[in-house]
Amino acid sequence: MALDQTRDDDTHEDRAREELGSTDAPAEDEVVEAFDRIVGEGAQRLHRTWREVLSTGLAGGLEVGVGVLALLAVYAETGSHLLAGLAFSIGFIALLLARSELFTEGFLVPVTAVVAGRASVAQLAKLWVGTLVANLAGGWLVMWLVVHALPELGVTAIESATTFVDAPLALESLCLAFLAGSSITLMTRMQQGADSEAGKIVASVAGAFVLAGLVLFHSILDSLIIFAGIHAGGPFDYGDWLAWFWYTTLLNMAGGLLVVTTLRLVRSKHLIERERAAVAGGR
Repeated sequence: MALDQTRDDDTHEDRAREELGSTDAPAEDEVVEAFDRIVGEGAQRLHRTWREVLSTGLAGGLEVGVGVLALLAVYAETGSHLLAGLAFSIGFIALLLARSELFTEGFLVPVTAVVAGRASVAQLAKLWVGTLVANLAGGWLVMWLVVHALPELGVTAIESATTFVDAPLALESLCLAFLAGSSITLMTRMQQGADSEAGKIVASVAGAFVLAGLVLFHSILDSLIIFAGIHAGGPFDYGDWLAWFWYTTLLNMAGGLLVVTTLRLVRSKHLIERERAAVAGGR
């Protein structure tokens, strides 16, 4: 039975490579291997219990909070968003190496696993909701600690947070949120395509530079900055945060799902069909 299954898997992979229609065999192998990594990791993440989802999401919020601490410190000293964005990469590197979960990193990998038949939409919803709530809770706690441990960063936090809470619901804001979702999902795709930890770290730094350095609207990163501003006594409250947060989250999802994830799924159509057939055959 095991030998027959191995042969069937090899046959599926050979057929998938043929259907890709490329003459570059090494490139075909890399596409298949990257797809298999995405599906395998996505299935593992989607089959977590509620306890596991919440704990990894909480850890993710704490780690991104450390990145925000670095961002605020560098921006306070330099006044440069680009340098602050590079400093924020500490948060993404921590997420990568600690294998924690960030809500906006859950668009490409888990969705691909669902489309491939390895998990359900309900499991995807559990991952999204649990991770989002836990990220915000962990980040809120870290920002409370930061503001009380380093009160000199309070002014910088209020200044930075005002950029978001005062932003009107206009085309510019919508585009900034859409680009943020696309950028971080592209970062995830780059990490999945990297064969080494060094390559994944480079992708993390690049993603942080674009996201934080260009002050795109990101539902988790910028919520933490707003929380820091609230803790520091800024002239805004959680109602102002929610007025910004709801559309930012939706546009982050749209950018990640409609641009990067959809294009990836279209490119992997035959690999998805192969995976679905394998899942169906195993039932």
